[in-house]
Amino acid sequence: MASLRCWSLCPKPRQVATESVHGAQLALQRLSRRCETCDVEAGTRCKCREEAVAQDGGKVAVVEVKGEERRSEPNSSFAHSVINMVGMLIGLGQLSTPYALENGGWASVFLLIGLGVMCAYTAHIIGRCLDEDSGSKTYQDIGEQAFGVKGRVIASTFIYLEIFLALVSYTISLSDNLPLVFAGVHLHLPWLHLSATQLLTIIAVLVALPSLWLRDLSSISFLSFAGIIMSLLIFGSVVCTAAFGGVNLGKHIPVLQLEKIPAVSGLYMFSYAGHIVFPNIYTAMKGPSSFTKVSVTSFAVVTALYVALAFVGASLFGPAVSSQITLSMPPHLVVSKVALWATVLTPVTKYALEFAPFAVQLQHHLPEGMGPRARMFVRGAVGSAALLVILALALSVPYFQYVLSLTGSLVSVAICVIFPCAFYLKIYWGRVPKSTVTLNVVLMVTGVVLAVVGTISSAKSLVQSIQRGHAA
Repeated sequence: MASLRCWSLCPKPRQVATESVHGAQLALQRLSRRCETCDVEAGTRCKCREEAVAQDGGKVAVVEVKGEERRSEPNSSFAHSVINMVGMLIGLGQLSTPYALENGGWASVFLLIGLGVMCAYTAHIIGRCLDEDSGSKTYQDIGEQAFGVKGRVIASTFIYLEIFLALVSYTISLSDNLPLVFAGVHLHLPWLHLSATQLLTIIAVLVALPSLWLRDLSSISFLSFAGIIMSLLIFGSVVCTAAFGGVNLGKHIPVLQLEKIPAVSGLYMFSYAGHIVFPNIYTAMKGPSSFTKVSVTSFAVVTALYVALAFVGASLFGPAVSSQITLSMPPHLVVSKVALWATVLTPVTKYALEFAPFAVQLQHHLPEGMGPRARMFVRGAVGSAALLVILALALSVPYFQYVLSLTGSLVSVAICVIFPCAFYLKIYWGRVPKSTVTLNVVLMVTGVVLAVVGTISSAKSLVQSIQRGHAA
């Protein structure tokens, strides 16, 4: 997850600032449509001068509004930008990399590395698209720059679909790990036919529910930093288990299981999802010309981390490795408890962040005469209803690996590979050499193939699991 950056253009409703953890993911659109209503969240302020505080690598950025345009001054150094991008990319996907490697075989690591290279390249061309039009600040802006309103609508649709499915995956992960965190706790309500796990999950989601009612959306930015810490704790806990946990490495990993590669590709791709935030990292840089170096460095670090985690986890537990590495770790170890708590707390930090873009879009469609309290009520009520739908879906379809793989194949491939290449070719058509056109076309075709076969495979496995669950 990247650090929070807020931009606002008083007269232009399409201006968006985005942050995502996948996670995942904060996408904050500008807080108002016109100068007269730029104080909607503040309640009483409306002076064409607004200060928004955002954490950026330990710095504080102040947004000042004077006249027509309001934008924070870029202040992210190369190091800060790399930290932001790496922290944003590492998230829920890391839990499944050992499972994916064990199922796909150790040779599938080349697929993991290859997807990392592809995504680093598409991050680079996103920067090129932003170079072309200084008015483009977000992923949706690039879509509109390339294909007009239709491009913006398609980009927004896929972004919101990814957010929704990611939240379902986070809630499933919460449900899977809670019983281990509260081992020995027995909950039973005679008038509710629910298991202890389901009751614990419902309680945890209800605890997170008030965050959706926060009046000032910028106040949730601290949750982004908390999510990064949780991800690093999980990775460190797995490494400590291998080094000091008394679990022997060296479990057999098959060379290649070709029939499982389609589903595995979806898991790998989800781990690299984060392109919707890259425009904001670019715009926040003091020297945006270094964005390509930031992308290459960040993806190199993240890919190395994923490869290490995948091999360590698969070698530790072999065929017994769970779809989430935390579920395989020895329960008696302190580091295992730390990893479990980090995994449980991560979704709690995600709900408000991920719902932010929905909340702001909703506000833009509310009557302008509606007061701040009424807006807060509508936003909180709609967000709460959506979260309860996600909770119900997660409890009904508790198959983490298949939902994650489906998300990666159905949505993340499009956002990370297909769309950036299509946007780039459309914007630069006639100005790039044939070799570049060929490269981008090949990547688009590869992305489409991965999306189709991965979606079919993961959807089929998900349906079969649901049918077996109902039969049981």
